[in-house]
Amino acid sequence: MENNRGSWSSNVGFLMAAIGSAVGLGNIWGFPYKMGRSGGFNFLVIYLALAVLVGFSGMISELAMGRKTGQGVIGSYNTLSKKFKWVGWLGIFAPFVIMSFYSVLGGYCMQYLALNLSNLSFNTVGLSGGESFGAMLTNPLGSAIFTLAFLGICVLIVKGGISGGIEKFNKIGMPALFIMLVIVIICSLSLPNAIEGIKYMFVPGYAVKAGFISAEPSFLTVLATAGGQMFFSMSLAMGVMFTYGSYLSKHESLPKNCTVIIIADTIVAIMAGLAVIPAAVGNGISSGIPLNEIQLGGPNLLFVTLQDVFTSMGSVGALFGVIFYTLVLVAAISSAISLVEVIVTLVLDRKAIAAEKVALKTSKPVVLSNGKSSRLKTTYIVIGLITIEALLVAVDGLGSNGVWVPFKEMAATTLADGTIQYAAWNDSWLSLMSCLSEGIAMPIGALLMSIMVGWELKPQMIIDEIEADGKPFKMRHFYSFLIRFIVPIGMLLVLLGQLDGFFALGLF
Repeated sequence: MENNRGSWSSNVGFLMAAIGSAVGLGNIWGFPYKMGRSGGFNFLVIYLALAVLVGFSGMISELAMGRKTGQGVIGSYNTLSKKFKWVGWLGIFAPFVIMSFYSVLGGYCMQYLALNLSNLSFNTVGLSGGESFGAMLTNPLGSAIFTLAFLGICVLIVKGGISGGIEKFNKIGMPALFIMLVIVIICSLSLPNAIEGIKYMFVPGYAVKAGFISAEPSFLTVLATAGGQMFFSMSLAMGVMFTYGSYLSKHESLPKNCTVIIIADTIVAIMAGLAVIPAAVGNGISSGIPLNEIQLGGPNLLFVTLQDVFTSMGSVGALFGVIFYTLVLVAAISSAISLVEVIVTLVLDRKAIAAEKVALKTSKPVVLSNGKSSRLKTTYIVIGLITIEALLVAVDGLGSNGVWVPFKEMAATTLADGTIQYAAWNDSWLSLMSCLSEGIAMPIGALLMSIMVGWELKPQMIIDEIEADGKPFKMRHFYSFLIRFIVPIGMLLVLLGQLDGFFALGLF
């Protein structure tokens, strides 16, 4: 049977796509906030150590398994493992669930891009960030429409295939994102009091000393936070690297590619911090907002705090708002299409397996074409299923519209003043989906993957695939030690940290 599966047209195209998958919304609103709240430069040092010791080993393992089998995450686990076959489904579950809220957040970016375009076109100032965000959340129809528009963009890209769609978009999108980041950084650093935001990010202990937070987090808390950010940012345990690796040529160097991806992702994360934190902190100080009340993380950072920054700049602020929300939208799309591709590849691979069985039974040659018609149909089906869950998150509006959320009452606590406080994992559909994916599925998947590679398959199998390009893997012994001992321990701490963060278990 002949399977025209497709491949990357160039290694540069693969790198742009892999970096695009890693550079997403988590980098822009997650990394800088966590860095500041977790000790500034101390967090960065721990993050880099984890990226080198854990992230590199995890990424090269996933890429190697995907390339070795020529299949996505499900096919790779089914082909290689006897004990961990089911773990591959976590690599499908995670991206599917993540897309439920990622597409909604992408739709929010499109709304704010339209808002700033309107302000720029008509030379108006518009509503404050809080007012515009509140109005958006309580308009479920508008959120649903923009969510559908974001998913429509994903369809247009993914249906083009690996080289004709995903690679082509990222070859343009990633350089454009870098240029826009530089422009926004220049704008951010030119604002009054921006130096306080730089100190927040890079000076150890400054967040406590200045009054952003009341106490320094413990080492284990910082470790868990940095670890969670690291593997989410690098698209580990999402099936992405399995999928992208399955389209990668044997002649390409996996160690070199992993190194480039990790360095590029970290640089962009730091640049994102310089683009948003100095502006947010500087504007908050200038506006007289107490430091501990400045919103520096989550949706509020992008859609409230920074919109207030652009509003305070007058008409020129609308221009920078357009540039900023365009770059955030590009980052969201580049990550979203990688998540969709994981599921699309699964369906196409299973079609290939079914056709192969037919060929063996009939003894007749079968040509399976994963070309435009098959991929287009599969893409529509996958996006259709994602649309159902995404519309639920969109209509919920971060819990603003009274939509029923499973187990919400079980997660409610009545405070002394009579107000009801919900646990972080279940106050909205977005929180619930985030908990199920990045809080549970991803860290468990990463932990079990490292155990599978280190103790069932043995590191030598991965090393053999790494050396398929004819070059010796100089870190072979170090990699074997890391994947067998350090990565499982690191992933266990990340899992405990994620569970502690979502369920407030008090572990750290």
